[in-house]
This record gives sequence, C-alpha cells and structure tokens, in this order.
Amino acid sequence: MRSTIPFRRAMGVLASAGLLAAGTLTTAGPAHAADPEFTIGGPAETALHPYPATGSPQKASLGLTVTNPSEDEENGAYQHEYTVRFDFSGLAGVADVAFGEDGSLDCERTGTTAVCHDYGVWPGLSTLAELEVTAAKGSEDGDSGTIAVTAEGEGATFRPFTARVSVGGPDLSMKPLRLKTELKPGDSQPVPITFTNNGTRAAQGVLLTLRNTRGLELTERYQNCEYSEDDGGMGSPAVWTVALCTFPGSYEPGATYTLEVPPVLRATEHAFYDTFLYRINEDGTDARTAQRAGARLSPGKGAKLTLRRTPSLRSADLDPADNQQETDFRTTNTADFAAYGDRAAGKPGDTVDVTLGFRNKGPAWVGYIRSGEAVATVDFTVPRGAYVVSKPDGCRGVTASGEYRENQEKAPRYFCSTPMSVREDADFALPFRLNIGTAGAGATGAVVVRDTHLQAPPLSFDPETGNNKASVVLNAEDGHTTTGGSGSTATGGGSTDGSTGATTGSGTGSGGPSSSSGTSGTTGSGSGGSGGSGGALASTGTVALAATAAAFAALLAGGVLFTVSRRRAAR
Repeated sequence: MRSTIPFRRAMGVLASAGLLAAGTLTTAGPAHAADPEFTIGGPAETALHPYPATGSPQKASLGLTVTNPSEDEENGAYQHEYTVRFDFSGLAGVADVAFGEDGSLDCERTGTTAVCHDYGVWPGLSTLAELEVTAAKGSEDGDSGTIAVTAEGEGATFRPFTARVSVGGPDLSMKPLRLKTELKPGDSQPVPITFTNNGTRAAQGVLLTLRNTRGLELTERYQNCEYSEDDGGMGSPAVWTVALCTFPGSYEPGATYTLEVPPVLRATEHAFYDTFLYRINEDGTDARTAQRAGARLSPGKGAKLTLRRTPSLRSADLDPADNQQETDFRTTNTADFAAYGDRAAGKPGDTVDVTLGFRNKGPAWVGYIRSGEAVATVDFTVPRGAYVVSKPDGCRGVTASGEYRENQEKAPRYFCSTPMSVREDADFALPFRLNIGTAGAGATGAVVVRDTHLQAPPLSFDPETGNNKASVVLNAEDGHTTTGGSGSTATGGGSTDGSTGATTGSGTGSGGPSSSSGTSGTTGSGSGGSGGSGGALASTGTVALAATAAAFAALLAGGVLFTVSRRRAAR
C-alpha cells in the first residue's frame, strides 16, 4: 500500500512543549567528511497513553528531522534526490504507526517497512516526517520498542536515528498560576508553583525551570538551583534569567506537589513588558542538557527550595503540552531614548567616520517579547553634499521622503531598526562612513530616534521627546552641537557645551562618538563604534542590530519553539 508522509522543504514551528515532554530532541553531531553529512533526529523517547478499555487509543505525534550543518544559505543546499527507509518491526506488539495525512505521495509502505523519496536538504533543521503513533491493542504499561530510520543519497552521508516508543510513564502537568499582571515597580507577589503527575508511573526526580525577563526578579537564589543569564535571541545581553532547580525523590502518579515556601517575584525599577515562565520535567541528563541550552550556570547560596505533596484526584491525561505555563506582565514605567550625533571634518572628497544612535536612559528596559517587533528606529538624514560609503548591515537606504529605494548607494536617508529588546542601559551605536563630497562648512544631517511606524513617530513609552533628535555635522562651525536641546548636551562619552561646541570627556565606557577629523583615508570616532558594516558594541548594554523574531522562537526553554503575532497594543 502507498501512504502519505509530510516531507517539507523547511522546518515548521514545533508544538509548544510536546517535543521535550515526550522526550528530548536529540541529534548526533556530524563528523567531518569530504562529502556532505546530514543527521536524522527527533525525540529520544515518545510516551503513549495505554490502550484504553473502551474507545480508540489516543495518538501521539512523533516528528523526525534532518539537519544540514552548512551555514551557507545560498549555496549549502544538497540538491539531489534521496531515499528514507523506516523500519517499524521493533514496535511489534507495542505500538501502531501511521503517516500523517499531509505531504507528498512519494512513500510506499509494505508491512513493517516504508520507503520514501524526496529532493533536496536545505541548510539548517528541516522536517523529515510526522508520524502518528498509538499503543497497540494488547500492549501493557511499561512496554517499549523502537523505530529505525535511515537514508541514502548520491554523494552524501545520512547519519541514522533510532526513536524509542514506550507505553505509559510519568506525565507532569504544571498548574497555571493566577498572578497579578498589572504592576508598578517594586510590586512583589508569591508564586506557589504546583504540578501533578497525571501519568501511569512515578517520576524519579523532577527539574523545575524558572525563566524571567529583565524587568522581573526572584528575590532569593536557592541552593538547589543553578542560575544563568542570556539574551534568549532578543538582541540584548542578559535580558533573560533562568533558574534550574532539582528535586530528588519519587513523585507518584496521581499526586500533586506544591513548593513548600513559594518564591517571591518582584517587578524591578526596569520593568515594563515582561514574562515569567515555569516548567516541570522529570529530572535526568537529557532534560538538564535541554534546559541549560549550553549556558554556564552558577549555584545559588540561599535557602533550599522544597516540595510538599498535597491531596489530589487521579487524572488519566497524558498530555506533554501542559508541562509549562507562562504569564505576561505590564508594569507602569517609562524609558527615555536620547539620540546623539557626531561631528567630522575634512576636505572635499575625504572619507570620515561618524557614530550616531541613542542611549536608553531608563529606567525601564523595553522588549516586545510576543510580537518580536523592533522597539524603535533610528532615522538618519545624510548631510547635504555628502554620501554614505558604508553603513551597519541592519540599516537600509530610503528616499528623502522615507519611501522604498532599491538602489542602496548614496541614499539621502537611512532607517536603522533595533532588535526586539533594548536594555535600560543600552547604547544603540551605529557606525557610518561618509564621503564629505561637496558638503559645505557646517553641513548638517538629522538623527531621530522614533517609533518604527513613520506615520506615527512618537515613542509611546518615552515622555522626554525633547532629546529624541540630534545632528551629524561636517566641518562644524563654532557653536554647532550634535544633540538636541540647549546648554550642555551629551555627545559621545563627553559633553558639548551648547554655546561653544567644545567637547569634553573621553568617549569611552558606555559613551558613543567623539569628534572626528577627516583625511583622504578614514578617521576614528569614539568607542561607540568603528567604520565599516558591523554594529557598534559600546557597553554591556549595547543592542546587537541583527536580532530577529525568529531567533526568539527558541528561547522559551524546554523546546518550546513558537511564533506569535500580536498587534502593537498588545505588546
């Protein structure tokens, strides 16, 4: 008989927590070889509901993948036909397997084997197949078996994969918390985390994962927890804090457990849009590796976090998607984005370096966690008579009125958007290299930090609109400042007197540009950046320009990979 199988060209969005709850997604690392080598992978183990006394057995989804390790998006694809073979004989008497309804017709199944054909393996992780698995009639709790998957193609090596399938097992279900979500800085509340083992067998030890964004903090670091900080793909360092807490012992089926003394979650002075995530897994090497995600963790030194058993009713729900819960918070707060510009001098035709951008003077950090949208845009109008020789990769040239421009050379205006997060101490420094061209003395370009929507430029969270504008000045005349406002204004690491134009300070640390003087080559600007196409990293809070919403899809630990679209009002 022929069956369908969903071979796909690119990896789809993985189900929220099901993949890791069923078993850790594993792939063997490819060895170095002359021919391309691809790795077949999937969940290390998939647990099934036992075969019911009445009714139909409940299906579990088993997703198989193939990894092409090439980092060359344009030329790294394997563009040949290849064959995939499935051997289901190891599941005899344990489980029944069927292919999903969607996909190609290039699969033929005969008894306990199936042979499928497809074309092309693109760089990165791609979906290979989606299998629907159910417990076999007559199987018993504790039975297990395997599915063997191999592949072959001209001029390539495919590393095989074996997926284990078992009947029954622990099913840890996290109870949602009713937390206050509209906050003020300094507000705190307990988080009485509670979970139930809805499975058929005890969990031997549990691993509790707690993740919170930068505006939130747990007020104590416990001795049986490990802690780390990372950017979570949001483009700013240390915007997520993760705690992995271990609890040895046996956690029985049908029993509910609650933290003896609940941790306290507090909104810090930097809080704005924030998220708190809490997840429970059976403890083990695979679970710890997945939750650590390669991060270096350090132990807490506070009290010991403990669990107590509470009365509960037995549930027959084996649902791997309910291991995790999360809550979003909105804290009444503001963030002051202050623009800065730069100055440079030279002869007609000289190239000079300038660094422009903005600093977040706080107190809030801003992260659009759900939508993944950029927080703000730096809008740079080039001084008349000059033109851009090189720019940061994340900036695009537009027309003078802000319309689309296909030719990026010598554009009169540039839009540079931030990633989805900007820390409270961020310096968003953008290095540009300009040719002075025919620019006259005091030729001035505008720097504006604004909303990403040109039609509605004010930043909703920024009450200080007076410092959202600055200037880039070439061959400045005395008294010409590079920032908005009056009096002494910041420019780079020092300050510029509004009456004399004199610059003081070093331009180092979290500062940005300082004055530049041009030659026929290039000139240095302050530590806020350097010439060329790279982004400037001026401080630990510096925003990395290239972050995207897709990167964020992987941050919710435990294999929760997803994309969410939300209107700006819901951010």
